[in-house]
Order: sequence, then C-alpha cells, then structure tokens
Amino acid sequence: MEKIIKIGLSVLLLLCLLKMPYGYYQFVRLVALIGFAYLAYQANLQGFKYETIIFTILAILFQPFFKIALGREIWNIIDVVVAFGLIVSLFRKSKATIDKEIL
Repeated sequence: MEKIIKIGLSVLLLLCLLKMPYGYYQFVRLVALIGFAYLAYQANLQGFKYETIIFTILAILFQPFFKIALGREIWNIIDVVVAFGLIVSLFRKSKATIDKEIL
C-alpha cells in the first residue's frame, strides 16, 4: 500500500509541473495531505523516526486549509524534490528486513 501511495503522489506532484487548472492543485494538496499523513503514521508504526518527521512536515506543507504562498517556481522545485525523494524511498529496506540481516 505504501508503494502505491508513494508512486501515486510522485505522479501527481510531477504533473503539477504542467499548466493545470487551479482545481487540480487543490486536489493534489488534499491527496498529498492524506497520503503523507498515512505515510507518517506507517513510518511511526515501523519505528522510522526521521521518516515520520519528514512525512509530517510534508503533510503540513501540502495541507489545503492554510495555503503557503511560495510562488509557482518554488512549488515546482518542491514538487520535483519531493517526488524524487518518494521514488528513492521506494528502494529503502524495511526495518524488519534490516533486523533479519543483522541476525
């Protein structure tokens, strides 16, 4: 489930680079809030403290209720960096796998 969310969020964020209607950006912000909140919760359950903090910050950054006005160029940079980070995080090992390798 986490992989699907990460891939979906990456695609949505990269599509923000195109000229889209304003409603699309609102949709992305809502989906990103829900997706990052879920990822933060799962990271917390798995004991990944740094990922929990990062996903929580991203959920706050992308929340649609109190908009953070950064300008289109800065948002595009943030979208690309976050999408890249999500794609890279797909290849990290789970804590259970790391624990098994140590034993």
